[in-house]
Amino acid sequence: MEKDNVIVDKSKAFALRIIKMYKYLCDEKKEFVLSKQVLRSGTSIGANIREGVRGQSKADFYAKLHISLKEAEETQYWLELLYESDYLPEKEYKTIYSDCEELIKLLVSIVKTQKK
Repeated sequence: MEKDNVIVDKSKAFALRIIKMYKYLCDEKKEFVLSKQVLRSGTSIGANIREGVRGQSKADFYAKLHISLKEAEETQYWLELLYESDYLPEKEYKTIYSDCEELIKLLVSIVKTQKK
């Protein structure tokens, strides 16, 4: 992997936070449905970015990053549901949601640049 690839690094760090949150939700809150959804979408962001970085073409790169953007949007939805149904405390929700928003902004910027 290239050194200092901000989106790769941030998406991996985010995936690790999602995994920790998933463990917390399962172990402490006994929540297994929404947490599985957020685990899948939240870890998929970085996986698709990694695939895109190693893509075979510009079109492949664009497609994978667009998928990552959709997964990030989906992750925000699951985070909102977990918070609004009282599974996530406000402090934890705000920080992980903020990280997700940052990923979305980066992805939107990259996707827009690639589209031109």
